[in-house]
Amino acid sequence: MAPTDHSSSQQRLGQISSHLHPMSVSVFENVPQAPPDVIFSLTAQYKEDTHPQKINVGVGAFRTDELKPYVLPVVKKADAILFNDGSLDHEYLPIAGTASYTQAASKLILGADSPAIKEGRVAAVQTISGTGANHTGAAFLAQYYKKSPKCYISKPTWANHRNIFASVGFEVEEYPYWDANTRGLAYEQMLQTMRDAPNGSIFILHACAHNPTGVDPTQDQWKGIAQVMAQKGHFPFFDCAYQGFASGDLDRDAWAVRYFVEQGFELFVAQSFAKNFGLYGERAGNLTLVCKSPADTQRVLSQIEKLQRSEISNPPAYGSRIVNIVLNDAALYAEWKENLKYMSNRIIGMRKDLKDRLVQLGTPGTWDHITDQIGMFSFTGLKASQVKVLKEKYHIYMTDNGRVSMAGLSSGNIDYFAKAVDDVVRNVQ
Repeated sequence: MAPTDHSSSQQRLGQISSHLHPMSVSVFENVPQAPPDVIFSLTAQYKEDTHPQKINVGVGAFRTDELKPYVLPVVKKADAILFNDGSLDHEYLPIAGTASYTQAASKLILGADSPAIKEGRVAAVQTISGTGANHTGAAFLAQYYKKSPKCYISKPTWANHRNIFASVGFEVEEYPYWDANTRGLAYEQMLQTMRDAPNGSIFILHACAHNPTGVDPTQDQWKGIAQVMAQKGHFPFFDCAYQGFASGDLDRDAWAVRYFVEQGFELFVAQSFAKNFGLYGERAGNLTLVCKSPADTQRVLSQIEKLQRSEISNPPAYGSRIVNIVLNDAALYAEWKENLKYMSNRIIGMRKDLKDRLVQLGTPGTWDHITDQIGMFSFTGLKASQVKVLKEKYHIYMTDNGRVSMAGLSSGNIDYFAKAVDDVVRNVQ
């Protein structure tokens, strides 16, 4: 065989071998590239920006008026107690978490005098913050809730709601929530969707401080929502990430959940202590479940514990220990409520200041919705084209839907921000 023939034969053999060899092509070659997370991508862009007047109103984390992270004074005290506790160890927690923590968390959202607690119809598991509570509840419902395959989330909503419930197999639909004309709640459209949904559908409801709009139903509207859901046999799954942080009043922020329990609903509540304790990175959460009877409650809890064992084995200890100390100590609990008032009052103050400045500037449109809304976020009504100019011209970072984290505003940047908004409202369509 001529040398050239030998060379070409070897080449052909190599090509055949490469096709036959199991390691020649990655088993992951068809995995698509996921888009970056919007919020964390915005934060990264903000950090890279060197402009002296840059503003980040995208991330949902509380900041002081100096725009510094806030460690609650009561958390510092609880931290010191932990540090000086000679009996502390780092052993595994129970699968469902520390009982004194989960019980205190359930009492916080349901009320210490809740009839469901007194009747033994309440149980809870400690979770990886509110995200973990949503996921644990969703995973259980996907396996055992057979009334309807449909789950409804508000439009717009916290993006993770769709991701979590879709990932465990639910058909995720939307119910109208934001009325762009009134910049308030699309109440009647919301109720109609509930009436049209298959009986027994799951509805994800924001207990307070709706993310991203900052629009909450009134108590009378909550009563109307409960009435329709009862008629249709729908299952309420509350997500509560801002209790006490929204209005400064823990009981007021829990009113909707407690009303649904009083009306005889079985329900789940996902709780997060990221915002109201400032424990963002510690991932302290809780999933409270309310059932019809103590026997039902124990069976459901047993299956959720089994599920939890397979997913996280048992929850992390540090953040929950902080919360546990505060919720179970009368003096620290009272101090925590004062810390909450400081945080909520700063947010409320920024809302008033922003509205006042826009009114003073004569910015076209009405801006009452800024102060009518509640909690960390305000749905401004700004268009994506206007948001784009705010970022490119003024170095102001927010999500394309015009959602603003009020915690990113301060006495030092509120004038700059208001003038920038005034400019884009007047000049950008």
